[in-house]
Amino acid sequence: MANDTTDARPPDGLKANAIGFVDALVIGLNATSPAYSLAAVIGPIVALVGIYAPGVLVASFVPMLLIASAFYYLNKVDQDCGTTFSWVTRAMGPWAGWLGGWAITMTGVLVVGSLADVAVSFALLAFGLDSWVDNDFVRQLLAVLLILVMTAVCVIGTEVSAKVQNVLILAQVVCLLAFVVVALYRVYAGTSTFDSVEPSIGWLNPFGAGGATLTGALLLGVFIYWGWESAVNLTEEVEDSATAPGKAGVWSTVILLVTYVSVGFAVVAYAGTTFLAENADEEEFIFALLAGKVMDGWDWVVLLAVSTSALASTQTTIIPASRTALSMARRQALPAHFAHIHPRFRTPDVSTWWVAGIAIAWYLVLNQISTNALFDSLTALSLLIAFYYALTGVACAVYYRRHLTESVRYFVLIGLGPLVGAGLLAWLLVESVSDMSDPANSYTGASWLGVGPPLVIGIGIAAAGVVLMVLWRLKSPAFWSERAGVADPDLVHGVPGKES
Repeated sequence: MANDTTDARPPDGLKANAIGFVDALVIGLNATSPAYSLAAVIGPIVALVGIYAPGVLVASFVPMLLIASAFYYLNKVDQDCGTTFSWVTRAMGPWAGWLGGWAITMTGVLVVGSLADVAVSFALLAFGLDSWVDNDFVRQLLAVLLILVMTAVCVIGTEVSAKVQNVLILAQVVCLLAFVVVALYRVYAGTSTFDSVEPSIGWLNPFGAGGATLTGALLLGVFIYWGWESAVNLTEEVEDSATAPGKAGVWSTVILLVTYVSVGFAVVAYAGTTFLAENADEEEFIFALLAGKVMDGWDWVVLLAVSTSALASTQTTIIPASRTALSMARRQALPAHFAHIHPRFRTPDVSTWWVAGIAIAWYLVLNQISTNALFDSLTALSLLIAFYYALTGVACAVYYRRHLTESVRYFVLIGLGPLVGAGLLAWLLVESVSDMSDPANSYTGASWLGVGPPLVIGIGIAAAGVVLMVLWRLKSPAFWSERAGVADPDLVHGVPGKES
């Protein structure tokens, strides 16, 4: 184990100080795809808890903030672009670390194609090309081309990626803000075409609808925050790498909370719970249904918001997957060619193109089975996300275990908080498995091996990871000689020190 990873990367590594704090923050925000994510879950959440949907969005924020604290403090001692992979390896050993890295990499592979599909679909709807959306060949071709373009932007450079993201987040926020303002104005003016309801502070109570429905709603709500850690995956390329990426991750979750709750209030108030519940199966297209009613001829504004949201996330989701693969290859946990750095752009070109290639193949193959099969694969994401977030929370407490009693701040922020966050996510993981075991809860509606397709896909990916890990352990055992350690007091206080 290296004593100080801050300067451990080779001279031909990623480009240091390529972007600043604001750029990292924007990338963290865009990676969550706010407009698309909220559009996808607001209907199903309302179907479960009614007007208390904003409260569920607040409750869902809690475990994310606690895990963001773990990311912040672990990044302070190890500025490695592999984040969870590197930190869990350092705290809990190579076996757990490898599985954490595998989970991060595969989440990118599973979701990139779907994000590109949504970006293309909503852009076509915004320009009135509805018939193109219904043409599977055209839509899928454009989605693949979009993935290739976004991958090329990632390879060309982090600075270019950041500039693209800045434009996309600005467009997205402006469009969402316009939607919120107009929707709330129409509610209070009494011009809504639906059974509108005036907002109430009581909507922020997540327990208003009862326990059983709250569990189901949290399963949906907690994962719309996923992706903020992309800012931390850029730690080797961000100025002030020991603190700025972690702060960007924390602030991303806070800004997302404000965004989600604001839009949640506007949507529930304008459309009412009946319409949203009846159209819960429309998922991300709920905004397409509402846009024309709310914006009165300016529906393209909302459609463009969802499109830019998915477009931005198509790019930023590639970042953590490719950087994690790079980090794993540098530590000999994956084949060496995944660690290749482009000599001019100083980005992980090989791992980036591999992520894109596998994502395209996954997207096309599952679409040939059925669109529902692709949606089921996205549902399986929750298992992988909950696993590596929870693993990171535990790793933080384990790594800092000798320092938890030094102060109340340490005990809460690097011990209790991350453990509570990990516990909540572990609970949601168990609930997700139970929910996915019923085929009726899947999009496909069919039974695969006696359970729901999402559970089969999730377990299948995990099992494939275990098999690959064992095979690579037999072929190249060097990585598995690493040993877990604990934080040195100097490291805890921000001064380079040694592991013990």
